[in-house]
Amino acid sequence: MNYEINMHLNDIAVIRLFGELDHHETEKIRAHISKTIMQGNLSTIIWNLERLNFMDSSGIGLILGRMRELSAVNGQTIILNPSNTMKKIFQFSGLASFMMEDTEADAILHARGIVNG
Repeated sequence: MNYEINMHLNDIAVIRLFGELDHHETEKIRAHISKTIMQGNLSTIIWNLERLNFMDSSGIGLILGRMRELSAVNGQTIILNPSNTMKKIFQFSGLASFMMEDTEADAILHARGIVNG
């Protein structure tokens, strides 16, 4: 499992997950992103799941936990390009409204309140 975290103007984090996300990897990501949230600058996390093949329940917990942390500072979460299987999991988890099928660039614009069209 690999991941990348890219910051955009210090307030939007794009987290790209690759391969398989299990409980071993979630701890690394959790520590990194929670620290960023607690610093108070982060307004949005975009979880790009386009290249994620597998995620266990700890992955759902990772996303939900960061959503809770962000909601404390009026932040938002976007779950970008999940696989069909992951879409079902997010729908059952009540997270369908946070899913988006688009490019990272458009997700960033969406997070900033800029709508293309």
